[in-house]
Amino acid sequence: MGKSDSEKVTLYGGGGHCKVVVEILRSRGVEVECIVDDNPRCDSYRGIPVVRTAQTSGPLIVTIGNCGIRRRIAESVAVESFFTAVHPHAIVAPGVVIGEGSVVCAGAIVQPDARIGRHCIVNTRSVVEHDVRLGDYVHVASGATVCGGVEIGEGSWIGAGSVVRQGIRIGKNCMIGAGSVVVNDIPDGVTAYGNPCRIKENISKSK
Repeated sequence: MGKSDSEKVTLYGGGGHCKVVVEILRSRGVEVECIVDDNPRCDSYRGIPVVRTAQTSGPLIVTIGNCGIRRRIAESVAVESFFTAVHPHAIVAPGVVIGEGSVVCAGAIVQPDARIGRHCIVNTRSVVEHDVRLGDYVHVASGATVCGGVEIGEGSWIGAGSVVRQGIRIGKNCMIGAGSVVVNDIPDGVTAYGNPCRIKENISKSK
């Protein structure tokens, strides 16, 4: 986790994912210095001050579930380092590489030689199997299973309870709906869902 569990960490974003990360850090004995959020009605969360602008050089975690927003903030905020948070009740096998700023939640399983990019979320009770490659800013939502050898491009979201068959390639900036079963490759920039998972919308063309 990060550079040292003794460091104080700043969290950027005060929503639901932030609450989860607070508990991960506290379970590891890591102190949260402050939460950066622009909600004027919130001055603190569980004794942690909420501030309007980042006033630290780091380390920091961008605690926002939305992949695109998380990427924009991570690429624009000026800090010296990002912190990586892994819940003590997650199982992370030998040979796993986890990029800076990523979060692995309680009950998640990450199997041997998986590689998780920067600022990813491997959410509660999700499974990332052996030799999986997650690009930067990927979110594997709660209860999803990503089978062996899958590659998921940066910025993609794998919905809660979904299953991605072994060896599948999912492109960049995709949205895979909750409960989907992905049995074929998915190109960049689409929304897809169902069992079997089918493309419903080209995100890039709809904008």
